[in-house]
Amino acid sequence: MAELAQSPRSDRRAYPRTLALALLCAGVLMVILDGTIVTVALPSIADDLGFSSADLAWVMNIYMIAFGGLLLLSGRLGDLFGRKRVFLAGLAVFTVASVLCGVATNPEMLLAARFVQGAGGAMVSAVSLGMIVTLYPEPAEQGKAIGAFSFVGAAGASLGLVLGGVLTEAASWHWIFLVNLPIGVLTLLLSARILSPDTPTGPRGKADVAGAALVTAGLMLLVFAVVKAEAYGWGSAKTWLLVAGSLALLALFAVRQHLAAEPLLPLRTFRSRSVTGANVLQVFTIAAMFGFQVLVVLYMQHVLGYGPAKSGWGMFPTAFAIGAVSLGLSARLIGRFGARNVLVGGLLMLTVAMAYLTRVPVDGAYAVDLLPVFVLLGGGGLVLPALATLAMSDAGPEDAGVVSGLFSTTQQIGAALGVALLNTLSTSRADTLRGDGKSEAAALTGGFHLAFTVGTVLLAASVVLALVVLRTPRQSRGSADTVDGAGPASDDKAPQPVVHVG
Repeated sequence: MAELAQSPRSDRRAYPRTLALALLCAGVLMVILDGTIVTVALPSIADDLGFSSADLAWVMNIYMIAFGGLLLLSGRLGDLFGRKRVFLAGLAVFTVASVLCGVATNPEMLLAARFVQGAGGAMVSAVSLGMIVTLYPEPAEQGKAIGAFSFVGAAGASLGLVLGGVLTEAASWHWIFLVNLPIGVLTLLLSARILSPDTPTGPRGKADVAGAALVTAGLMLLVFAVVKAEAYGWGSAKTWLLVAGSLALLALFAVRQHLAAEPLLPLRTFRSRSVTGANVLQVFTIAAMFGFQVLVVLYMQHVLGYGPAKSGWGMFPTAFAIGAVSLGLSARLIGRFGARNVLVGGLLMLTVAMAYLTRVPVDGAYAVDLLPVFVLLGGGGLVLPALATLAMSDAGPEDAGVVSGLFSTTQQIGAALGVALLNTLSTSRADTLRGDGKSEAAALTGGFHLAFTVGTVLLAASVVLALVVLRTPRQSRGSADTVDGAGPASDDKAPQPVVHVG
């Protein structure tokens, strides 16, 4: 490599590799951006297409369920058929689905297109990191490339909030999806030409399509049960029948993974206390944070009277703080104090921020009632990298890809469940308060209070779980912190899942 770096020819060869990295980042940027760009536009979508308050959550949920449920399958397809082919196919699917979202004229059409969009996003995301690792085999270069890739995830979340508000207010909500058309087509054409073909790396066999279908259907039915609890009642037989059906599908998925010769998710993965604890904790944390993200936008628009653009800019400090902390500070703190201690500190910041939201007034002021919360939520920039480090701490080389895929999957599961649960609770409480004669603004605010209280409980439970399950790492002979005595808590050699902030 040193000899190549000194030759003029190597400079010419470096350009396509840098361009390849840029193309991979562009593909993932579209996927991450679409996770947040919808948030600020939700009220406009509801007004235009006639979504009910409860059903509106599906605009985000169905995307995240498809994304999370198909990540492991997409990674397996990359092993079987080549990562470049899966990446290109994912870009094509995502771009076409984005256009269908943009021209949707009813809720059913939008939700169907969002599901397909999530499937394309899973294909793009599942293979991108592996392609980058192949592109940059040298550790130093690889670290820089992965750092750039991670930064795109944080930047995409921030950009999505602002761009969603600006496009919705300047044009219409349709353009938050249609903007993907020129970007997707250009990225697809350049990627087909620039990215090097790769040889399938996985063992010969079949992709577990049935397993992916079971886990995706199970998650969708669980979210459907939560959303419908507002209409059926939390104690009704219909609600719990739906819950039982979803648990049955997930149990069948577990049985299939136990029996399959080449499972999507080997059950041995859950033998690790660190892996299981970190992923369960992540579901709680992400559920609270994504639920907050949707509800605080509804509070700003429906109670405070903000427009889409103002709401997007209002949310920007949160995404910026999370991105800045996760990229500029978290690694140093984890190296100095250990991942578990940094995780607890970040969770405490999030808990305080969510608790502060439980008292937002009807006539709230941004600088007093929201800005302090948005700054404190920068603690998410400590929580997510620390969780990633702990989740990967026990993963050997043979399981690193599966554990990384599991971590990305539980992010999406937590987000979907959190949006469904907190939005449903908020809507139910607001309906009750309207029946008691409260004004529209007061009823909505009361609903948000309940949802933020539940979010606070989830985050407080995460603190307890981190303290009880993820025990203080041992010190051995002056070495770095270890998790359950299994090795360094922040092993630079272990493949780290990319944390998609937003």
